[in-house]
Amino acid sequence: QVRLVESGGGSVQAGGSLRLSCTAPGNLYCVAWFRQIRGKEREGVASIDINLDETTGYADSVKGRFTISRDSGKDSVYLQMNNLKPDDTAIYFCAATRGRFCRGGFPLGDFADWGQGTQVTVSS
Repeated sequence: QVRLVESGGGSVQAGGSLRLSCTAPGNLYCVAWFRQIRGKEREGVASIDINLDETTGYADSVKGRFTISRDSGKDSVYLQMNNLKPDDTAIYFCAATRGRFCRGGFPLGDFADWGQGTQVTVSS
């Protein structure tokens, strides 16, 4: 089992920025960020193919505002979040597949390993 650890959550006003970090060691394939609002289903936000060509994918709701990237030297994946909106308020999770490249639509069943989550709160 891969141990994923998120950090970087916090509170910010609308229009502000935060950067989330995920320590993701090992020979990973697809790493993604998901978020979950209480009472709602977990939704995919962004993904990156670690073991291919670092192709990235984004949910429509965050395109142009969020950027996913990796630092192979630090075994880390980041989510830079700019122009944050109150609707972005959620717990954000880092997740990784095992031997499977990223697929469109962020299918939850593809992701075997999950972090504990980090809270992001955006106030208006």
